[in-house]
Amino acid sequence: MSGRPLDVLEASLGDRVSVRLKSGEEYVGDLAGYDQHMNLVLEDVTVSQETDPTDEPSVQDTTIIRGDNVVSITP
Repeated sequence: MSGRPLDVLEASLGDRVSVRLKSGEEYVGDLAGYDQHMNLVLEDVTVSQETDPTDEPSVQDTTIIRGDNVVSITP
């Protein structure tokens, strides 16, 4: 796998990824799409809060995440 960010995202399409946001939220879902700004489309998503790990993670069908909010993406 190449080390270039968009190549890593391309190789991860359809796979489960973990996305951490500036707010501390973590989204885990199937990567359905992305663009050159690293805006992401995730499907079958669970969301957990770093601020309160005792909260039950919420589940969402499809989520669009603006690339400006992303701290890390783990394939």
